[in-house]
Amino acid sequence: MNDAADSTPVEATTPPPATTPKRSGWVRRVIGWIWRAIFGVVVLVLLLWATAAVYFADTHAGPRTTRATLFALLSAAALLFLRPRRRGLAVFALLFLVVLGWFFSIQPRSDRDWAIEVTRLPWATVDGDRVVVHDVRNFEYRSETDFTPRWDDRTYDLSTLRATDLMLVYWGSPAIAHAMVSFVFDDGQCLAVSIETRKEMPESYSALQGFFRQYELIFVFADERDVVRLRTEFRNEDVYLYHTNLTPAQSRQILVSYLAAANSLKERPEFYNALTTNCATSVVTRVQNAGVSAKLTWETLLSGYAARQAYANGRLDTRLPYEELQRRSYVNPAARAAGNDSEFSRLIRVGLPKPAVPATGASSTTAPAATGPAH
Repeated sequence: MNDAADSTPVEATTPPPATTPKRSGWVRRVIGWIWRAIFGVVVLVLLLWATAAVYFADTHAGPRTTRATLFALLSAAALLFLRPRRRGLAVFALLFLVVLGWFFSIQPRSDRDWAIEVTRLPWATVDGDRVVVHDVRNFEYRSETDFTPRWDDRTYDLSTLRATDLMLVYWGSPAIAHAMVSFVFDDGQCLAVSIETRKEMPESYSALQGFFRQYELIFVFADERDVVRLRTEFRNEDVYLYHTNLTPAQSRQILVSYLAAANSLKERPEFYNALTTNCATSVVTRVQNAGVSAKLTWETLLSGYAARQAYANGRLDTRLPYEELQRRSYVNPAARAAGNDSEFSRLIRVGLPKPAVPATGASSTTAPAATGPAH
């Protein structure tokens, strides 16, 4: 027997590498469909936004219907018919960037043919406690469109500023309101502030155009007989006036912030934006700048619920159930009864619920969520 044959080394066999199970084909297809759907939605949103921007923004320049239609048709044709698909996407991206660049090149102006009620931009001079507000609107109305224009220069003593009131104006949906703030002084003066669109002749407000750099922004400083009577007596809108428990010091900071903002607009016009720079966000921004805590929430857009949020924050009279507070804060009957009386501001406040003002230095500084679209 040959032992050498038995000693021949046996080659070791290496087991085949373990294979990773491949993801099922249908899973990959579903994921692909989902990504394509998401991408398609993004492209569609960009197409719709750009088309709306061409149509609604800068309505002074040229035939906007023709421009918007041409942009939409060129974009759709590129996306649907150009091949390979990436070429169509590249053409659409180029068209979109052209619109985007044009959109942000539009600048706010202060030299347009303004509607009479927003012809003048208010401004103020502050010297210690003495404030002079120039061009306080104080129109005498016979109807919404028939009025005697009048602007005043009014002097206020900040050391006598005692309170800030919140007014909400409803004209349809309970979820949407226009907010105004009014500053109350010891001598009976009330200075109302309404953040609005600065419309041109014969322009009217459009919620859609409000998103597309079409309207300039204005802070209207006014006598309450102007901004309240206009809405209660001539527009037949519902006005609610709520006393807040902001302290005199907090009220002073907020008013000074409003005055600074108005002075800035006098020098550098800004666009109103229905989403980012409207009577909702502008009010909250001014309150925050004054060192008072105020959050931008969904209620900033659904501004009809602003008083409810202020109530939840403890800034209104919480001794009453909210529904009762709201009912008693409705001022239309009192405003109509007061008419053009020089005591208008005092008369519409008779019997309104009034919260206790916290001691100076109280830790709670949440301001009422004064919000709403310009109106």
